[in-house]
Amino acid sequence: MVNMSHFFWNNIFKKNKSEIEIIAELWQLTPLFKNIPSRHILALAENMHVRNFQQDEVVFRVGDQSAGAILLLQGQVNISTSNANLAELVQGDFFGEIALAETEKRLADAYSVKPSRLVYFLKQDMQDWIETEPRLGAILLTNLSSILAHRLYKANMLLAEEI
Repeated sequence: MVNMSHFFWNNIFKKNKSEIEIIAELWQLTPLFKNIPSRHILALAENMHVRNFQQDEVVFRVGDQSAGAILLLQGQVNISTSNANLAELVQGDFFGEIALAETEKRLADAYSVKPSRLVYFLKQDMQDWIETEPRLGAILLTNLSSILAHRLYKANMLLAEEI
């Protein structure tokens, strides 16, 4: 038998998080938003673009124009080249951050392994935010530089192993 009074009190005070709050929390857990206050990430998340992908749907292909970083809200995405599977990403992982620094063409393919929801943080939205929040923008750009430097270091180590 279910104790209804207990059920009632458990739920009346339970606060359901909005999708925007979940997006902000997931971004806050990434190194990209290290030392950025949560209220500012929440404000940014309100302008981010969410897109649904079906199983086996292409997110992007090698050579596609990039526009920003992508956070995996739900599902699973694989990143690969013709030679190798580079990454299997799950909720909370992000990818494509190079596009926040330079909107070059994509260097790999990405596809959803199962139905997925992706959140796009576009370079233009980042630049607009930096204009209004230059101090926090400097922190974000420092974080981005650190992420990209780490990627470059790992790539150099892989190249050194091949030589």
